Amino acid sequence: MRHYELVCIVHPDLDEAGFNGVVEKVKGWVIETSGIVDKVEVWGRKRLAYTIKKHREGQYVLFNLSLEPTATATMDQNLRFLEPVIRYMITAVE
Repeated sequence: MRHYELVCIVHPDLDEAGFNGVVEKVKGWVIETSGIVDKVEVWGRKRLAYTIKKHREGQYVLFNLSLEPTATATMDQNLRFLEPVIRYMITAVE
């Protein structure tokens, strides 16, 4: 298993229950792929450097994950179609 960081920018107008639902859904996908969620950090609402999908702010969340390298493609596909996620980035940690 390799270690990864996943940073997601979630829709800024989402309420707390909706935001927690997105976080739990991502955790569930990691567990489905036999991965481990090491840590979740909610960075909160921050101003974006540039407008993304007509939004100037977003709610940031960082996931530290342990996954098989083949599972990143599945995560990428799932996150691409999760509507409340404005942007995301998966990076390998050495």
